[in-house]
Amino acid sequence: MSFEEFQFHPHIIAGIEACGYTSPTPIQREAMPPILAGRDILGLAQTGTGKTAAFVLPLLQRLQAGPRKKVRALIVAPTRELAEQIHENISTMAGHTRLRSVVVYGGVGKPGQIKKIREGAEIIVACPGRLLDHLNDKAINLREVEVLVLDEADHMFDKGFLPDIRRIMKHLPNQRQNLVFSATMPTEIRHLAEEILNNPAVVQINHTQAVTTISHVLFQVTKENKTAMLKSIMAQEETTTTLIFTKTKHKAKSLALHLEKSGHSATSLQGNLSQQKRQQALDGFKNGTFKVLVATDIAARGIDVSGISHVINYDVPDTVEAYTHRTGRTGRATRTGEALTLASREDGSMIQSIERTLGKKMIRRNVTGFVAEACDLEEPLKARGERPIRKKSAPAGPGRNKRTRASSFDFGIPVPAQRR
Repeated sequence: MSFEEFQFHPHIIAGIEACGYTSPTPIQREAMPPILAGRDILGLAQTGTGKTAAFVLPLLQRLQAGPRKKVRALIVAPTRELAEQIHENISTMAGHTRLRSVVVYGGVGKPGQIKKIREGAEIIVACPGRLLDHLNDKAINLREVEVLVLDEADHMFDKGFLPDIRRIMKHLPNQRQNLVFSATMPTEIRHLAEEILNNPAVVQINHTQAVTTISHVLFQVTKENKTAMLKSIMAQEETTTTLIFTKTKHKAKSLALHLEKSGHSATSLQGNLSQQKRQQALDGFKNGTFKVLVATDIAARGIDVSGISHVINYDVPDTVEAYTHRTGRTGRATRTGEALTLASREDGSMIQSIERTLGKKMIRRNVTGFVAEACDLEEPLKARGERPIRKKSAPAGPGRNKRTRASSFDFGIPVPAQRR
């Protein structure tokens, strides 16, 4: 299947070519037809699946016709980094259309944002807090918005933005197209979607499954040896661009400084940084100034850097979904990548849950000079009478690769099997 089948305007086709896209990803194949038809949509897909283009390209097709220099589309994102990423993608895809996007978030001055909007923009990409500030100041008029997009809705809930979203919607016209994208479907997001969406198409693309181009490797290590093992791994592995995850802001900062003192070009991305420092860290990671970026889950939302060779879980995440999101930042666009996880005894239960989702055990790997002493990840499970995971055999029958139905979020609309 090619993008030509969607009959996009020639100016949009030129933008697709400028992005280097050759064929649509599964989320794009499934989501774009109903969006182009004007339907509301609930899209469930993990990081790195191409969902931004899945809503931006149909949006540009709609805005290509109709009035200009009026705000006709609003995209709401939970973090500044994600808002910037979406804005940059729009700028490339819309490069031949003369459609303009403006990005709105806190940490920078308000006047410059207002000036750009009043000069004429059809699309606003915004974080909820700063957008509400502008609306309360009556500096922005959203009464002609035709399309509302909520991206990473589950993370908006994590950051406590759902009340802000409801306040923002009071400034929008009742008649509009609504597109909600999320990686997971907690109860609160389900309720929000039920409020917003009208007879939606539901597209669910294996949103909890790991990307198949990634190798998943496990290193067993005691807590006190984690940093020493990490340094040894980075000395032995052929890493190019590496993203390391920690659980806390303090650990992200201290680990980056430790790696920098050890000779690595490393920086951190965490919530205590000013917007200027955050942008410097992200830009430096993107342009290669920094080869290593240490980040927390929240700070890493919106990171879209091509060519990440390794994702390293210095701390094991608290959920399987978080593991999927972290590791999905490598192995993108048919490239291969490695996800390395440093785990100690207390991580046994989560490792088992991750391996059940993967459908196989992670590759166990040792590091010269380290012994995984007293760190049998299966011991806690055996003590509770649980079975360690065994490699699954492939099920027989034609239903093996079918997309699961949206059983946890049923609008009464059947979800067809994923196209092959």
